[in-house]
Amino acid sequence: MYGDMTLLTGNSNRALAARISEALGVPLGDARVSRFSDGEIRVEIHENVRGRDVFIVQSTCAPSNDHLMELLIMADACKRASAGRITAVIPYFGYARQDRKVQARAPITAKLIADLIHAAGIERVLTMDLHAGQIQGFFNLPVDNLYAQPLLYRHLEDELAGKPSVMVSPDAGGVERARSYAKRLDTTLAIIDKRRSKPNEAEVSHIIGDVRDRTAVLIDDMIDTAGTLAKGGQAVAGAGAASVMAVATHAVLSGPAVERIAGSVFDNVIVTDTIPLSAEAQACGKIQQVSVAPLFANAIRAIHANDSISRLFLEES
Repeated sequence: MYGDMTLLTGNSNRALAARISEALGVPLGDARVSRFSDGEIRVEIHENVRGRDVFIVQSTCAPSNDHLMELLIMADACKRASAGRITAVIPYFGYARQDRKVQARAPITAKLIADLIHAAGIERVLTMDLHAGQIQGFFNLPVDNLYAQPLLYRHLEDELAGKPSVMVSPDAGGVERARSYAKRLDTTLAIIDKRRSKPNEAEVSHIIGDVRDRTAVLIDDMIDTAGTLAKGGQAVAGAGAASVMAVATHAVLSGPAVERIAGSVFDNVIVTDTIPLSAEAQACGKIQQVSVAPLFANAIRAIHANDSISRLFLEES
């Protein structure tokens, strides 16, 4: 069935690509991404991709610019080698937070990245938990935005079995996401009202909802510096929560994030492997990782066979 499929990967997340390859039963293609002496990216595709359905697995995580350029150059190499169709599998879509103008003369970088991906010859994008769903409209090509919730639900069901619990949104913008967890897990919902003075910094104002004597689970799409997360966890613990957990899809974990999590009130922080964990994060006993490879493998299999992938989507309302 997969005789005309080729699965390639760059340097950003080879571990996840290997898990997807294993789940599909399709070996990773021989693509070598290196650097010239001046730092320019060099891509070599050492197998025939003519007429084949090519899937390039590449998260555009840090260093974002390097990994983005790897993706674009790999796509261009496949296009010039007469690939039949090129799909970019981007588990973590970098620059997604720059999806609108927040001040005068600011760029909308997410749209720029979408244009670059299209210009490189990519014909379809498969991604997960975009920071803002409307980013799909920035592309002039099909975009499938998967959700990590089905895998995380099952993990939380085991963690919360028999415990009174509450799903907590760290801000007003994440209420729908937290509500979907609360509905699926049959728990209550709380919201942290915060004010953000500048990027990566926020102050907790107060908590809307009852967290007392419950296991509080903070739900977010990503953890960057973990400053907001740590303050949110401290706030719900101070409001009487019996214990505190966190769940997020993308473990960006930049700057002092791991140190903050290690010193936080959280019993554990559950993330996925859309972004590889650093050695420091892997050594942190509070951080647990769940693989999204099965979801991506099922989506790739359906796209390749021109089948519907609607069964893999989950409404967040």
